[in-house]
Amino acid sequence: MTAVYSVWATPPAHVSERLKQLMRNLRAEFGGPEFEPHVTVVGAMRLTEKDGVRKLEAACQGLKPYTARINTVSRGTFFYQCVYLLLDPTPEVLETSAHTCGHFAYMRSTPYMPHLSLLYGDLTDEEKEKAVERTKSHDPEICNLSFEVSSLTLYETDTEDITLKSWKKVADCNLVKE
Repeated sequence: MTAVYSVWATPPAHVSERLKQLMRNLRAEFGGPEFEPHVTVVGAMRLTEKDGVRKLEAACQGLKPYTARINTVSRGTFFYQCVYLLLDPTPEVLETSAHTCGHFAYMRSTPYMPHLSLLYGDLTDEEKEKAVERTKSHDPEICNLSFEVSSLTLYETDTEDITLKSWKKVADCNLVKE
């Protein structure tokens, strides 16, 4: 049976805890569903779980750990890109996504914009701008944050479920240092 899956780069535990606190603060004021901090490497695609795990493992064999650096807090135009941290589009970040997309035969409809969402929701532009400012006041050093990505994760991500209750981790795959 097929379902919708995505591939995520997840920050290490100490960075995730910092981000989760920031995300809790934003949800307390602006609402929205809870989700794990992540950078989407391959967007939503339909396949079987077995096929997804196999492709993830194959993709990770050709990847090394890399550094992700945050450069700004920004806001988007739709639910899944409400308020987010924009990452430096370094060659490692872009190549990891392109390499992994290739293994999944995933074709992007828009250019890759590496980001880490902090808040999902349908907010007004004014509310989004306020959330961006809140992000900066809750964690003034957030735009100086960098972290190592040492694994990729396959998540089941039914994009029709805006509560995210059905979203679940399926498999982790470590990136191997040479």
